[in-house]
Amino acid sequence: MKQGKEDFDIVKDDNDSKRNYIFQKDGLTKKIFVFVAIVLVVLIIAVALTYGNLG
Repeated sequence: MKQGKEDFDIVKDDNDSKRNYIFQKDGLTKKIFVFVAIVLVVLIIAVALTYGNLG
């Protein structure tokens, strides 16, 4: 039995009625992305500084 083609998007526009998406274009998604990016940068810097002190 074959499955139908998936209608899947990474980003959903505000006025689109799709239910198959990961991110939605709104303010909350942008704020969360910035927060996660900042946390990742801080963690990378912390690992780099820790590694530099070991040698």
